[in-house]
Amino acid sequence: MKRFRVIFMGTPEFAVPCLASLAEYCDILGVVTQPDRPSGRGQKLRPSPVKVWAEQHGYPVWQPAKVKAEDCVAFLREQKPDLFIVVAFGQILSQELLDIPAYGCINVHASLLPRYRGSAPMQWCIINGEKETGVTTMFMDAGLDTGDMLVKETLPIGEDATLEDVHDGLMHLGAEALHKTLTKLSDGTLVRHPQTGVSNYAGRITKETGHIDWSKSAEQIHNLVRGLDPVPGAYTFLRGKKFKIWKTERAEKTELMEQHPVSKMEPGRILAANAKDGLLVVTGQGILNVLEIQAPGKKRMPAADYLNGHGIDLPAIFESAE
Repeated sequence: MKRFRVIFMGTPEFAVPCLASLAEYCDILGVVTQPDRPSGRGQKLRPSPVKVWAEQHGYPVWQPAKVKAEDCVAFLREQKPDLFIVVAFGQILSQELLDIPAYGCINVHASLLPRYRGSAPMQWCIINGEKETGVTTMFMDAGLDTGDMLVKETLPIGEDATLEDVHDGLMHLGAEALHKTLTKLSDGTLVRHPQTGVSNYAGRITKETGHIDWSKSAEQIHNLVRGLDPVPGAYTFLRGKKFKIWKTERAEKTELMEQHPVSKMEPGRILAANAKDGLLVVTGQGILNVLEIQAPGKKRMPAADYLNGHGIDLPAIFESAE
């Protein structure tokens, strides 16, 4: 396999396995990552996971505030790379940058393109209840995740799989797909596939995305909860206080439900809050059993433990997003 001269561009933990894999079969000229960001209670500047790995392994690290700036473009051109490999970098590359590498720019994207273009494909796949996702490598163009596809690898999504589960699975699948892509590029068998068919956009996740709308079905809320675990988390309000909901399941029909006119209850109404029945909440369609919760100022914990220590006085209702 040809040892390509590569400049790697990436930032979060998701990109690290691809970088580590590249180091085994390519010559890495340097690593471009986002500037250190303030984090935590003390708001101390913290390096990206990609920077940490690169420095630990002796690779040059460049952290331009704007990779499209003239001085940065000129500097990267001077390196004479064969390839840019881009994985969750967090900045858009200009056409001037895309034209620098001799073989072009290859991106590892965390979805089965052309579905879920954009910055949050893993979250929206889960939130939308998809049964599978995957990674796609592609040659980058000036569009947003619109370049010709190269290699795809698929990952099933279980009914209770969380964002963390999907992230960890795709993180390693991405490294495998990248290796296959560069192997094919080296031996001349790499085929470009233009993106056709139905596409959609996976826009940025905000804190407000996690505000639960109890008028939605139990299944939709369950998907939202697991799609935002571990960050930023789904949440609701009870008597003006914010509670995070971390783990749920769609409740099976019980004697308690048969005794109450659930269909006439307002969504968000807490049907039960005790060790025997669980923390049952009425939704727009079905009942949701909250299994893990986080009260204000507390750590996330099993709902049963919270109810044993604090309890929720009924009647009570979780407030929906407007």
